[in-house]
Amino acid sequence: MSVVEPVFGNIGTTERLDRFSLRGKKKVQGQWQLYCLVHNIEKLANYGHLAASCRA
Repeated sequence: MSVVEPVFGNIGTTERLDRFSLRGKKKVQGQWQLYCLVHNIEKLANYGHLAASCRA
């Protein structure tokens, strides 16, 4: 099975997201946005210092 979008694969693997814990479209969208927010914060924490060192 191949992953169409790497972000979905990363979130599914690192956060062990195989199903949502909430019901309803609005709640699931909110939960997905939280997972995406955490994913982006982790990217900044892991790779933000690389971008800063390249500018110096």
